[in-house]
Amino acid sequence: MSHTQAESVIKNIIREIGQECAAKGQAVAETLVAFVVKAVVLDPRNGFNVDRTLTKDDVQTLIKLCVDRLLDTKSFSLETIKMQVYFDMNYTTRDEFLDEHHRVLESRLAPVSREITDSRARSAEELESLYRKIVSYVLLRSGLGSPTDIKVVREATAALQSVFPHTELGTFLSLVKKDKERQLRELTMMVTGIRLFNKDCGKGGEGIDDLPTILKEAIPATTKHIDSELQSSQDIIYKYTALIEDMDGKQQNLINLTQLKEALFNARQHEVLLNIILSNVITSAQHLEMMDKQYGAQMEQLKATVQSKTAIPTAQVYPLFISLSKLWNSFQDEIVSLSVLSNMTANLQPFLGLHEELFPAHVIQPLVSDITVKSDEERIKESTGIRVNPLDFRTQEWYFPETTANYDRLPIQYHGFCGFIIATRDALLLPGNPGIGILKHRERYYIFSSKEAAYMFAQDPDHYITLIGEKAKQCAELIQLLELHQQFSSITPYSQAQTAGNLLMKPITKCNSSTQTDTHILETNIVKSYEWNEWELRRKAIKLVSISENVIVK
Repeated sequence: MSHTQAESVIKNIIREIGQECAAKGQAVAETLVAFVVKAVVLDPRNGFNVDRTLTKDDVQTLIKLCVDRLLDTKSFSLETIKMQVYFDMNYTTRDEFLDEHHRVLESRLAPVSREITDSRARSAEELESLYRKIVSYVLLRSGLGSPTDIKVVREATAALQSVFPHTELGTFLSLVKKDKERQLRELTMMVTGIRLFNKDCGKGGEGIDDLPTILKEAIPATTKHIDSELQSSQDIIYKYTALIEDMDGKQQNLINLTQLKEALFNARQHEVLLNIILSNVITSAQHLEMMDKQYGAQMEQLKATVQSKTAIPTAQVYPLFISLSKLWNSFQDEIVSLSVLSNMTANLQPFLGLHEELFPAHVIQPLVSDITVKSDEERIKESTGIRVNPLDFRTQEWYFPETTANYDRLPIQYHGFCGFIIATRDALLLPGNPGIGILKHRERYYIFSSKEAAYMFAQDPDHYITLIGEKAKQCAELIQLLELHQQFSSITPYSQAQTAGNLLMKPITKCNSSTQTDTHILETNIVKSYEWNEWELRRKAIKLVSISENVIVK
């Protein structure tokens, strides 16, 4: 079967699964169906061979398994996959998101811009109408008030007239389309800067929100909310982990151990995604602090420039207005970015609904009352000061914080969980302690929860890596959670884009060493005919000319 035919078959399977789910009252996204199809095919328990062409019976079996899985309302595994798919579909890096936001804004303004740049106004009435359209464009592009608010329009018109009077319309209309668009953008920035300056001086600012103040209140509130959500998930994680450790190996348990582990994966995934969102909010806070200082300094410089002066050269003041406008645009970007992050945080919450339904607090709390519940920090603290002796491994490479630059930026495998515990304890997720030592194996980096785990894993890393891959085939949500994209290249996790730069970051091992450089490492080679003095070269040239002339005379 050709690649094109295979794609067609897969699309048909996905479409049929979606239709069957819809017929049973459950609408599912094609992206989710595609992920579940891959998960079902990868699971060896389902008996599919990826190297063999699917028969009609195989296709029907695959469709039935996928539909059953998608309609399972009590599956933590499915909820985790849904969470992952939602995040993959909605999350992008900060720069990518802002670029897309600006692109959408440009596309929405395009009709208004086109109407202005294509205008062939001639009469006084047509020119007046064109000027009003330019005012509306400036307001829409700047986002400083509504073009339907008469007070805002009057203020914007006054600001525009100060830099672009009606008499300039003729010159504007004579420009080519590209230059008209450029001038519209420049006029927007200048009008924005003027209105912001007037607002700061108490002489205007109608319809302009105080974005710096809003952000200073919104960012801490968002951070607090995410921290609260994170704490709730971590409380669940620590209790589930303690329960699994206590139940492991026992013949009879009061709750389903497999389901409890899937619930742990669900909570861990939520924790991972919240940390990604929180890091973005922290970045926004850092940007706000920097922009607020720049904005204040720019405003003071502008005040000092225009203070008690009746006339100011445009070349001196216009760049200051434009700079002020650009800083304000950055505030607007932060507002949009923070809003998206807040929405994503809220939209992740429904994927945790099964915890209260299947493992409510009144069931879990009595079970953990007699066992020790440890946080990740407490587990790491227990192994602090214990480390691997690299001399015990002649063929393995280990890194330690005091001897390695970029130590905290190494792309650790399995999202920082101990690979040995994952492989040997049925995918139990325990945090690794980098202080024990980071193992480098086949250009990848691994950390462990104990020295013993590190020694066992280092004896045969490939064996344990294979075991983890086999477990991920049975629990497809682990592919994303543990970032196993190197083993499952067809399923690329959201974090790959984030860590793309980190993957290129090489550790630099530091050590005490000394060397002695020879004084003369090359043999002496003096060219006696070499001359550096240009006047000496000139004298020799004149001498040669003189000799040449004498020869000719003879």
